[in-house]
Amino acid sequence: MMLKKLLKHFKKSILLKIVSLNSLVTGFRLVIAIVIQKLLAELVGASGIAKIGQLRNLMVILTSTSSLGVFNGVVKYTSELKKEEELLAKFFSTTFIFSILGTVISTIILFIFSNWISIQLFGSDTFEFIIIIAAFVVPAISLNRIFSGVVNGLSAYKQYAKIELIAYLTSSVLLLYGLFNYNINGVLIAIAIAPIVQLLVLLFVFGSVLKTQIKLKGLSLHSSFTRALLTFAAMSFISTVLINYIEIDIRSQITNQISSNQAGYWTAILIISKNYMVFSTGLFTLYVIPRFAEIYSAQDFKNEVFYIYKTILPLFAVGMILIYIFRMLIIDVIYPGFYGMEPLFKWQLAADFVRLSALVLAHQFLAKKMLISYVLTEFISIILFYIFSKLLLDSHGIEGIVMAHLLRYIVYFIVVIIAIWYHFKNNKNSTPPSGLDLL
Repeated sequence: MMLKKLLKHFKKSILLKIVSLNSLVTGFRLVIAIVIQKLLAELVGASGIAKIGQLRNLMVILTSTSSLGVFNGVVKYTSELKKEEELLAKFFSTTFIFSILGTVISTIILFIFSNWISIQLFGSDTFEFIIIIAAFVVPAISLNRIFSGVVNGLSAYKQYAKIELIAYLTSSVLLLYGLFNYNINGVLIAIAIAPIVQLLVLLFVFGSVLKTQIKLKGLSLHSSFTRALLTFAAMSFISTVLINYIEIDIRSQITNQISSNQAGYWTAILIISKNYMVFSTGLFTLYVIPRFAEIYSAQDFKNEVFYIYKTILPLFAVGMILIYIFRMLIIDVIYPGFYGMEPLFKWQLAADFVRLSALVLAHQFLAKKMLISYVLTEFISIILFYIFSKLLLDSHGIEGIVMAHLLRYIVYFIVVIIAIWYHFKNNKNSTPPSGLDLL
């Protein structure tokens, strides 16, 4: 009887379906990641892992700058305007102008400053050719962000899972080919061109749906959507560009003050963190943002948040406890010899649990375009991370960086709660807007 009730609840719960499917995708990715990271640790070492971390941060920055940060805007308006064909056409017309502008600016900067960027990332101009390759890939990154936004905005979680699986598997094969044939150079090239693979997979799986959703009648800026997308651009700059720039800077500081191997240990714990946190990315864009966009009363918001918490936090807590218990086994299996990262686990896991709890609430800022609240809370979080890292690196080494990570998210969580409370206190209207009021 109990089993029947659980199955019935599962069938009705979109959130549980997304969490379950994301867990399967994440599990598959983790298996592949374990193999890849072990090979990377053995063949390129901790200093090579640090270089990979620097390039990945740059590629994440490009996901924002190449499209001027429109991703969350695409998620929001695809969800809200999917039945408003004329408005949706105007939105995508504006979106593609943003994309073209972001692509041109990003490409030019990469070409002109390729030598300087290589020195900043890798400490020499040896890898300038990687920056030039990335410049050619920028258009694919931009289109990928727009099309991925449509997938998420439609809450097409099955297609999302399929795209993630195929793209990750294909990119992994490409990376392994580069590793075995060209060592660190091949790995960096594979990472740089991975967005092209991801775009091709997305078009193959979701191309027919994109044709029905994106119907352009020419390219022109529409003022209401321009203002809205500029808001999302500002949000993206803070959350994506700034945080990844700071990670690059901190990794460079660790390399300069301690060693490149220590920078590799910190990068390794970040990779582990990003692999288990990846399931939350799909959860936020496929469920949380579209759901919060539909909620206008404080009570409904509170009910939804508690529902999300009781659904995902226990699962997340169990997973993190298991990771901590088996941390030495994880090091031996994935990063043999990287024993310097063992003290980092407790701080990173605790920080990520607080982070997940806070991010659920913080996605209200994206769903409701709360620019000031979003920018303020993110800026506080990032600046605190940078300040705490500077202070604790000198006294606690790389362990101080992950301690700073925990401290910044505790403060961030408190500030987000205050911002959400203040928002609902001053916006008691529980009636959803319609039509152009959404803009």
